[in-house]
Amino acid sequence: MAGKRTTAESFGVGRDLARVPRVKGDRSPRASQAAFAPSTVKGRLTHPPSPQRRLVKRLNKKERLLALWSAVAATGVKDLVASRGHEVEKVISIPLVVSDELQKLKTTTEARDILKGLGLWEDVERARRGIRIRAGRGRTRGRPSKHPRGPLFVIYKDEGIGKALRNLTGVDVVEASSLNVEDLAPGTHPGRLTVWTKSALESIEERFAKRGG
Repeated sequence: MAGKRTTAESFGVGRDLARVPRVKGDRSPRASQAAFAPSTVKGRLTHPPSPQRRLVKRLNKKERLLALWSAVAATGVKDLVASRGHEVEKVISIPLVVSDELQKLKTTTEARDILKGLGLWEDVERARRGIRIRAGRGRTRGRPSKHPRGPLFVIYKDEGIGKALRNLTGVDVVEASSLNVEDLAPGTHPGRLTVWTKSALESIEERFAKRGG
């Protein structure tokens, strides 16, 4: 409706005026001003987005599952993880599987201690150092900065870890049931540094077994 909220109608012919729609009324600054048409001040868009337009690309189910399996497999290859830019020198093991007690973290202080113990803190620091101001209009639209991706935590159930990690730059938490390729391979580059809880890994294995993976 942008540019269409007006009373403008064309005066028609015979007035020695262009036949563009003009605002109705008298004794107001907008009276008789051209409006509504794309070429006018505050007029509508020339080619506005169409509601019938498809904004999502459809993907074959088997192709999507193959991409997900590949992305999961890539998280267990140290060379791929390192090639993404992650700090993996002090990481205990890749793939990194931990107990379900990790899901019960409540505070960021506890989370920081766990990350240091697992050797992941350097990667969190790398993500924090990489914060930069976005170019363009995004700065005025609520997304002023960009940063690299840090560790991903794949859990079975969020029992507090989501709040404990939400303030750490680059760190993401996702439940196994909602896991997708964009989480595991941001920017289409596989090999994200990933931490799996035991129950989450069992859930993924069960999910793949049902689909023939």
